[in-house]
Amino acid sequence: MPLFSLSDELIFPDPAWAEPDGMLAVGGDLRPERLLLAYQNGIFPWYSRNEPILWWSPDPRFVLYPEQLYVSKSMKQVLKRETFRITFDQKFREVIGHCGKTRRPGQRGTWITHDMLEAYCTLHERGFAHSVEVWENEKLVGGLYGVSLGKAFFGESMFAHVSNASKAGFITLVRNLQERGFQLIDCQVYTEHLESLGAVLVPRERFLEELSEVLKGETWQGNGGEMG
Repeated sequence: MPLFSLSDELIFPDPAWAEPDGMLAVGGDLRPERLLLAYQNGIFPWYSRNEPILWWSPDPRFVLYPEQLYVSKSMKQVLKRETFRITFDQKFREVIGHCGKTRRPGQRGTWITHDMLEAYCTLHERGFAHSVEVWENEKLVGGLYGVSLGKAFFGESMFAHVSNASKAGFITLVRNLQERGFQLIDCQVYTEHLESLGAVLVPRERFLEELSEVLKGETWQGNGGEMG
């Protein structure tokens, strides 16, 4: 398959043209309009420092349907004890900053470059990107962020400085999204961590069909405070 080179024009190739590993296109920019168009088409940016912007649409796709969220007995106890205080959209820049500094197995460095950080902070200012903050004794110990469009939430990254912090934040987010009528959470690519919470692999074609339907819902924008 050819690797498409993007110009200033706001357009993406059909995800069906992606390479076997999911890489679809190179170049373009990270302005809000392009990022939102990418998510609407099941595409996301993922690249490292000193690389051009790379755009991906993997097949299969890793997703979580909110009603299929799995919470283990141990995590139920953690949440019941209220070990953590969880807030929403209070420290977006700090959360994405921590995500960018987290070292992950098999990755040589961070893909959250300065340009990526600023691009998603702009999306946050416009109400499309959201963060979850997990606090312990008033210290930020975990969190995650992603993008909301229609009734879909596109998870981008998470971090945890203490055990169970990211799980607590993610579970609380999913429950909140379910209450808001969300039907699809995009986890992008497989991780054992999210599989343990109920995420599954689905064919890209099915993912895109479901995405087109849930995008018809009203987009949730704005900031929040405490979460249940």
